[in-house]
Amino acid sequence: MIRYTALALWLCIASPLAQAGEQVLRLSTTTSTDNSGLLAWLLPAFEARAGLKVQVIAVGSGKALELAKNGDVDVTLVHARAAEDRFVAEGHGIGRRDVMYNDFVLACPPSDRAGIKGGTDIIAALRKLAASEVRFVSRGDNSGTDQMEKSYWKAAGVQPPPARYQSAGLGMGEVLTMAAELQACTLSDRATFATYKDKTGLAILVQGDPRMFNPYGIIAVNPARHPGINDQGARQLVDWITSAEGQARIAGFRPGGQQLFFPSAQR
Repeated sequence: MIRYTALALWLCIASPLAQAGEQVLRLSTTTSTDNSGLLAWLLPAFEARAGLKVQVIAVGSGKALELAKNGDVDVTLVHARAAEDRFVAEGHGIGRRDVMYNDFVLACPPSDRAGIKGGTDIIAALRKLAASEVRFVSRGDNSGTDQMEKSYWKAAGVQPPPARYQSAGLGMGEVLTMAAELQACTLSDRATFATYKDKTGLAILVQGDPRMFNPYGIIAVNPARHPGINDQGARQLVDWITSAEGQARIAGFRPGGQQLFFPSAQR
């Protein structure tokens, strides 16, 4: 498995692997699947079975879908359901398969200066945050997490003033680190929070709201739109990750004994 930054994606065509003629599959996905360590756990098993090398481009869901739309990747694994459905309806992808789910959490300094600890209503918690002096760091990158956070503020009908609301334009791990440095709150997927918890000292203050459910889907890019893509490899990954073997491997990802993703493929 090879990881690429978004910039390095544009260098793929000149990579030694491509020049050597090795079969490559390009996957755009979210920072949560990469930061959490899930991909490092999953993909070697797939590569060994399929005889492919997977190039991972880990960005926000919005950018991941944009790369797929442009034919710059062969398959995408994201968590932005409305955008995924739109992507397929517009003919950019072939089907969409459920893969797994986890949930979002509101991570803050444990001092809880907004008095929201133990809450299970994300909208009520955000209203209290907006009325407090606590800062909030947003992903600000059109990721699935960012889109969900924006929908919560819209439902709350309020948002902190600019002095206390920072749009970072960064991945989840970097935003958690920034929130810790600023003693601010942020919305995170549970898997990345768990991975960064010891580094940041942040705590989960709000969780368990059904609106914080976070499903992931996988979509193969439409070869009719982009004839040069690796359609066969994309379908292999879709089939494997939604198979009994792939789903069992997702369930078996338990860093520190904690299950961070739950398989949800319909077979």
